[in-house]
Amino acid sequence: MPTLGTIAVRVRYCECDPMGVAHHAAYVPWFEMGRTELLRASGLSYAALERAGVLLAIVRLDARYKRPARYDDLLELTTRVVGLSRVKIEHEYELRLLERTDGTAHAPGELLATASTTLACIDRDGRPAALPAWLAGDGVG
Repeated sequence: MPTLGTIAVRVRYCECDPMGVAHHAAYVPWFEMGRTELLRASGLSYAALERAGVLLAIVRLDARYKRPARYDDLLELTTRVVGLSRVKIEHEYELRLLERTDGTAHAPGELLATASTTLACIDRDGRPAALPAWLAGDGVG
């Protein structure tokens, strides 16, 4: 399973406040997109995981906002798997500015936000469950 992935994100109007700044809550779905595409790069999807009875719930989210993202900015999100245990997967994220279209000064590659999440494997009753070996690989121990 890949442990590093990068996707492009374009800030949509509906993700912004009246000043054209991306609302802090918009970042959480972007992080999910990063995890989803990282999983997809391994040939799996969240839908396939759920059909196999593997449910992943976010039990921790920590986000650090450095600089604002603005409407129509093109961003680059890097997602890394940084930890695996018997029941958890840990990710880290870096969100960087690639292109600003509103004419304001910017530094391409500027770090806008960092974050980390911990996902716990649970069963259909919401109880902790072991990650399957085919998902966790060598990280299960």
